Amino acid sequence: MNRTELERALRDRSATERGPLEASAVLPRAPDRRVAVAYPSPYRAGMSSLGFQRITALLRQGGVAAERCFLPDDVDAQRRSRLPPLAVETLTPLGQFPLIAVSFAYEAELVGLFDLLDLAGIPLLRTERTADHPRILLGGPISMASPAFLAPFVDALLLGEAEDTVVDGVQAAFDRDREGWLDRIEALPGGWVPERGRPIPPIAKASDEHLPARSAWLAPQAELSDMFLVEGERGCHRMCTFCVMRRTTNGGMRLVTPERVLGLVPDEARKVGLVGAAISDHPQLVGLLETLVDSGRQVSVSSLRADRIARRPDIARLLRQSGARTLTTASDGATEALRKTLTKGTSREHLLACAEQARELRYDTLKLYMMLGVPGETDGDVDTLAEELKALAAAARPSRLALGVAAFVAKRATPLDGEPFAGIKVVEKRIERLRKAVRGACEVRPVSVRWAWIEHALAQGGPEAGLAMLAGWRAGGRFADYRRALEAVPEQSQRPWAAAG
Repeated sequence: MNRTELERALRDRSATERGPLEASAVLPRAPDRRVAVAYPSPYRAGMSSLGFQRITALLRQGGVAAERCFLPDDVDAQRRSRLPPLAVETLTPLGQFPLIAVSFAYEAELVGLFDLLDLAGIPLLRTERTADHPRILLGGPISMASPAFLAPFVDALLLGEAEDTVVDGVQAAFDRDREGWLDRIEALPGGWVPERGRPIPPIAKASDEHLPARSAWLAPQAELSDMFLVEGERGCHRMCTFCVMRRTTNGGMRLVTPERVLGLVPDEARKVGLVGAAISDHPQLVGLLETLVDSGRQVSVSSLRADRIARRPDIARLLRQSGARTLTTASDGATEALRKTLTKGTSREHLLACAEQARELRYDTLKLYMMLGVPGETDGDVDTLAEELKALAAAARPSRLALGVAAFVAKRATPLDGEPFAGIKVVEKRIERLRKAVRGACEVRPVSVRWAWIEHALAQGGPEAGLAMLAGWRAGGRFADYRRALEAVPEQSQRPWAAAG
């Protein structure tokens, strides 16, 4: 691939988009106030991120020429071609922007951040950059857990909900020298400057002024193809002990009225995704779904709780009526006893009701998400899970039962903070034990246990863990490289993360 081919591919992709959907989010002419809003994963993932789209739109509404930039689809091919990442809007190389605002979702995207900056010719370590390099500001969902491992790589972070702070924080970068800009960041709610060695501040909570978040583009080539995303609520009122979005995180659950949601859905949006950590708990969800489905739209819901599906069967009925072919929920713990220790609130009866609804409504698939390796789990719990899954499969038939399995990862700011990883071999053996026990009844779809181990090391780690990942990346970027580097980090350096400088 050469530069001309890369530019043509980016133009062709952006030509398929519809938007910005709000006039105020059109790219302003502000040549002295340009920022790249970067996503350290490919376009298909970045344009399915509601937060990424919303922050870009808010910056533009605030007078900043915010352009989008993504990790290339094929990093190795682009590295061989010696081509930098280019902004979607003007095809400007990423390294030519004075400021890069990174939207960072989860721990494993650290490798994507390394690749993105390296391709742009930007030193990865903050201490190796000069005044001629872009400043790096980072925020996003990662800040709800632990951002400490990112400290060596960024100039500043905006933690928590950044709608009220991001325009101010970005504008200050153009109005002040670096030290003055960092002073302003520290004065903002959730603003953290790692190099100054101060404790990580509490995360910011946005006012209702900018809620709900909603898509600025409809993107056919995104993972959520051509879907308009809009919050039906923000936060969660539940108390699941493993989740960073639990009630105490940022004030619980804030509802958006159906009238407000419906008023934001553009006429051209034929697919609508209702977003929220506890969206299925919205007391007016059924009425909202009815209105959207009656308008002929396909609707999806980001987080369906099994107890809500069981108690409000109209949810599954309306989603099926809108064209959904998979009914998705989560059980999380292997047994009901484990689910109770996780404060999950999902019972065997709830899951059986979901299976029966999948059968009665003729869904192709009932998909369950769950974790293995949670504290207190045994091989016997896996055997109990297998029997429960076979019963669910029988109740759902002819709908298929599929199980998405992830290893438990303890997160900061949760009651299970500090719990050890169960072990790569332990979890892999339990997955295989489960797969054999349910063969013919249920499809088991695990995600990488090895990468879950890395996620755990970063989630529980501090700056030293981030530096270890960099060493592993430089050594070749194989799992063995990352594991060797992370295992060399002294355990005592992982815990005092609050003063990460």
